[in-house]
Amino acid sequence: MEKKDLRDLSKLVSHALRHEPAAYGLKLNGDGWVDLDDFIAAVRASNARWRDVTPADLEAIGSAFEKKRHEISGGRIRASYGHSVEAAIERTAIAPPPMLYHGTSPEAAEAIARDGLRPMKRTHVHLSVDLTGAREVGSRKSTTPVLLGVRALDAHAQGHRFYQVDGRVWLADAIPPAFLSKMG
Repeated sequence: MEKKDLRDLSKLVSHALRHEPAAYGLKLNGDGWVDLDDFIAAVRASNARWRDVTPADLEAIGSAFEKKRHEISGGRIRASYGHSVEAAIERTAIAPPPMLYHGTSPEAAEAIARDGLRPMKRTHVHLSVDLTGAREVGSRKSTTPVLLGVRALDAHAQGHRFYQVDGRVWLADAIPPAFLSKMG
């Protein structure tokens, strides 16, 4: 499958597992998992373009992109993070690196300066380990993204919880404005 097709398939997988499983006739279990065979049947039924999708195609998504948005294990699949629907994925809070980063739009940056980072329509705040990742995320929201530094270790020391998803992405429940600063 070509990289463009994998990107499109990844978007469909994210939509189905993060945002609207019911639209695909799926029900996530308590940890966000769904049976892989059921998921493939739902993807195939969603659009004729995907009628030949295989488990190998879903595995290829994980190899094609740096961010690991999905995981497959034991005949099941789930989104690793980014849920707007409740998927009670059990996570263990750990100490984060001293700094993490968040990219956003100029409009949202004003509200964030006042109210802090909040999950909004997601279950967690998404943070990047570097400015490049934050810029990539912020560029999806604006052609002139605002980059914020998060004094994560200081926030952690004050009782705010952080969860590592992979080598590039961290999650947090919320971050008060006192731990944020505009970068550059």
